[in-house]
Parts: sequence; structure tokens; C-alpha cells
Amino acid sequence: MKRKKERLKLYMEAGLAVLLVIGLAAGGRAGLFEKAVNASEELTQTVQEDAGTDSGSEAENSAADASAGAEEAIADGQYPIMGSSSVTTQEMVDYFNASGETYPSEALSQGGADSIETFCQMYYDEACAEGVRPEVAFAQTMKETGFLQYGGDASIEQFNFAGLGTTGGGVPGNSYPDVRTGIRAQIQHLKAYATTDALAQECVDDRYEYVKKGSAPYVEWLGQQENPEGVGWATGDNYGYDIVSMIREMRGG
Repeated sequence: MKRKKERLKLYMEAGLAVLLVIGLAAGGRAGLFEKAVNASEELTQTVQEDAGTDSGSEAENSAADASAGAEEAIADGQYPIMGSSSVTTQEMVDYFNASGETYPSEALSQGGADSIETFCQMYYDEACAEGVRPEVAFAQTMKETGFLQYGGDASIEQFNFAGLGTTGGGVPGNSYPDVRTGIRAQIQHLKAYATTDALAQECVDDRYEYVKKGSAPYVEWLGQQENPEGVGWATGDNYGYDIVSMIREMRGG
């Protein structure tokens, strides 16, 4: 950036010098002066185009650097909940299918998700709307529901995919009117743990206010036992680390 500014300054100074010399030498002759002005304008345009090319390259480099930085954070053992992701809906679909479990289309079609493809697309769309990584929410759901087979305190008809409000002792937890609302509530709850940023969409998570905002920016910290502040989504050992392991499987290692 500094080098580009220096080059721009030199070009402009050179153009002005040419203009001044020609103008003085011409003794006021209009023809030569106009030619000098035209030469100066052409030089200025060339410099601006050159600067625009450099600016585009720097923007691309900045984006690449940001992406590399995010991957570096993941590689260091801290998987951010927030951020863009390279995981696709097809990878999510493939991960579910590889589990060998059957998608409960009869139950979830009542809530608007008649196929695993539709279900995964909802996760992708809702997560991106709040800036949450889609694979984080999806892997959490696979862990919480046993790949949508349930069997715990909550039932599939509640469209509660991450145990929101299930405090143990048979408490069924929250219920939602459809699949998308249940997904949105989970993702908003994840965002509450991950950051102090406001929600992008209307809040449907009625437990949002109870979360200490920004207390778990990394998936690994969702487990209370591994969280530096002792807060988190669940009390089980290595809760967040288990989710990260599932994400890595989804991503192919």
C-alpha cells in the first residue's frame, strides 16, 4: 500500500513538471499548452487505472489473509462458532446419510422439512443469517438427537433440535411451531454464547436472555467443564470437543 502511494505521488509530480516546462517554453502558445494538458490528463488516467488494479489485488489478498487466519484459528484447536464456512449443505446431507440412520420424514414433514436435503438447507440458511457456522449447529443437532432418532426427554414433535430447556429429570424442554423456528431458536442460542452482537432476525429463543453473551466464542467452550468461566450449553464431559470431532468427520478429516 505504501509503495503504491509513493508511485502515485511520483507520477503526479512528473506530470506536473512536464506541464510546467512545456508551458514556460511555449511562452503562452495555446497549441503546445493544450498538448501538455492532454498529456498530463492521459498520465493521470494511466496512474489511476494502475492504482485501481493494485487496489483490487490488495482486496483479494486481504480476503485470502482473512480466510487463512480463520483456518489457522481452527487448526489451533479453537473452532469459532461465528464466521463464514466452506462446509456445504451436501456435505451435511452426506454426513447424515453416512450415519446409517433413516431420516424421520413423516414426523418432520409436519414441520416443513420432508427430506434431509430440505432440513440441511434450513440449517444452512438460518445459520448464515446470524453469522453462525452452519456445521456447528448441524453437528450439535446430530449429537443432541442421535442423528434425529431422539430417545431423550424431548420428542421429535417438539421441533427442538438441541435440548433447549431440557434440564433433566424428564423435563421435555421447549416446543416450536415448525422445524425452521426450532432451528432458528437453536442458532440464536448459539450466537448468544458466541458473541455480544445483536441478533439479525427477530428473537424466537425464549432462553436468549439467560445466556451470558460472548462467554463461549469457540465450540470447545460450549461444555461447562471446559469453559474458562464455567458456563456453557451442557454439563457433560467434553461436550464441545465431541461436536468438533463430528464437524471434522463431516469435513472429511
